[in-house]
Parts: sequence; C-alpha cells; structure tokens
Amino acid sequence: MNKLSKEKRNQLVLVLVIFVTLVGGWYAVIYKSQTQNLATLRAKRDAARQKLLQVKQAVDSADQIEAQLAEGRKQLDKIEEGMAAGDLYSWAINTIREFKLAHKVEIPQFSQIDGPKDMTMLAGFPYKQATLTIGGSAQFHDFGKFISDFENQFPYIRVMNLSLEPASSLVSSEKERLAFRMEIAALVKPGA
Repeated sequence: MNKLSKEKRNQLVLVLVIFVTLVGGWYAVIYKSQTQNLATLRAKRDAARQKLLQVKQAVDSADQIEAQLAEGRKQLDKIEEGMAAGDLYSWAINTIREFKLAHKVEIPQFSQIDGPKDMTMLAGFPYKQATLTIGGSAQFHDFGKFISDFENQFPYIRVMNLSLEPASSLVSSEKERLAFRMEIAALVKPGA
C-alpha cells in the first residue's frame, strides 16, 4: 500500500467506503427485513401448528365430550322430574309438607303462590320461577337442619328473605324456639 500513489490510495479507500456502505445498507434493508419476515412466519407457523393440535385433540375427544353431554342431559332430566309442574300451589304445599315430616318443624302458614314468572335470581335464565311465602316455628337446631337438608335435597328450590325471631312462648323448655318466615323460590319445569 505504500507503493500506491496518493490518487490510487484515495480511490481504493473510496471503493472500500462504498463497499462497506453497500454491505451495511444491504444488511439494514434486505437481510434484517428478511430475518424479521422469517421470524413472523415462524411464529405464524407455530400458532397454526398449535391450533391444529387443539383441533385434533377436540376431534379425538369428541366421543368423550358427547358422552359427557349425554350424561349431563340425563342428570338435568332427572332434576327436572322433581321440578314444579301442573298446579304449582298444590305441588309446593305437598312438597314442603312431605319434606317436613322427617323434621321437627311446624309450618302452618302458606301464602298464595306467585308465578310462574321470569327468574329473578339469574337474568336470562331459561326457567321460570314460582314463589311462595311460608311461616312457622321450630327449635333453633332443628330449623337449621331443616333449611340445610331442604336446599340440599331440592337443587331447584332456594330459600330467600328469611326472617327469624324468638317465638313467644310461656313454656321454659321452648326458649330456643324460633318463629320464621321465608320465601321459597322454585323453578318451574319447562313446558309445564
């Protein structure tokens, strides 16, 4: 390089600068954008593979899902068998009186039934509901067991607006006796 003239050296440096600039431009514009495009394509490919895997799993488990759906329908049909139908007032009275036989609870007060009407507990629910207010008395422990057993045995009935107060009694053994008043909201069987 020492033997080159100044003019030749400047030309060589200029060629090197142009070459480096072209290589840098090529890297910045073409290589980098292609690398980004490849990365984007890889991500899309991986997402498509993942989706395909999910679809294959859904297809493979379709029989299992259908079996679960059929089992769910059977359970729903079994629950709907016990739901209110026909004369709602007599159904409610008979259901409550029959259930209370196993419990030490007195229920002499029954209001008129209100319904069937749209469900108030859950908006947009496909079932209608009928509401009945009952009142009575029981020992504290017996009443708690009655409520617990009642809601567990009848998944389509809910106790609402419960009010409790000490029962007025002159007998000393009746001190733990409660007077209660509550609304019973029962789902009505579709098409009934």
